[in-house]
Amino acid sequence: MRRHYLITGAASGIGLATAVRLSAQHDGECTLTLVDRDAMRLTAAADQLGQTGTHIIHHVCDLADPAAYKDIRIAAEGGGALHGVVSNAGIIHSSKLCDLDIAEYDRVFAINTRAAWLLAKATHALLKQGGGSFVATASVLSEHPGPGIGVYSASKAALVMLVAQLALEWAPDGIRANCVSPGSTWSAMTDAGFADPERRANRERGIPLGRIGTPEETASVIAFLLGDDAAYVTGANIPVDGGFGQALMLNGNPAIVPGGPG
Repeated sequence: MRRHYLITGAASGIGLATAVRLSAQHDGECTLTLVDRDAMRLTAAADQLGQTGTHIIHHVCDLADPAAYKDIRIAAEGGGALHGVVSNAGIIHSSKLCDLDIAEYDRVFAINTRAAWLLAKATHALLKQGGGSFVATASVLSEHPGPGIGVYSASKAALVMLVAQLALEWAPDGIRANCVSPGSTWSAMTDAGFADPERRANRERGIPLGRIGTPEETASVIAFLLGDDAAYVTGANIPVDGGFGQALMLNGNPAIVPGGPG
């Protein structure tokens, strides 16, 4: 059976690593619907993956736009029933809450939280047909505040509960829903923060495993949650953080620097 997966934020970082992982896992015998707002990077990703024999559908849109989801559904229908949806796109706006304006607040929640809900609604019928799995990328900061990241933690905490609600409501349809919560991970969103060796070393000192994670390490957990080996897993939030969230008291910890994990 040819599997079909849809991934948002697919042009780089965890999204692209997940696409590469799924393509390799199925030896190119799968269909990937890739969604991102960066047209140039998305085209490059589609070309890269297309060389493996994977059937690629790609769609450029801004997930903050509620009108985008009809077109995402139409694009996905071209690949047939869905076996997995990865709601991965996210943003961080570095700011103290008192300095944040309403437009910035709304955009963080629109992309980090509302987008997962709208994506779930748009793809529900296709997931039900495929007996599929829905996975959202949250963050270790969904359970902890961090200095200078505004409403990022709040938006990811809301995402975790949203997915737990999906798991409850969709279980009768045979659809599982789970989250992964990356810790400090190399990505386009965090590259600027980790490019400085001193800041990176400061962060790594606060991670029990002693290093920044890679997108591929989170992608492997996403692939597990999408697959048959996780057939009895739903409503879970799995940390992929090198022990960061469990081992540290984050409030006031000097290892926490703006730039954000995951």
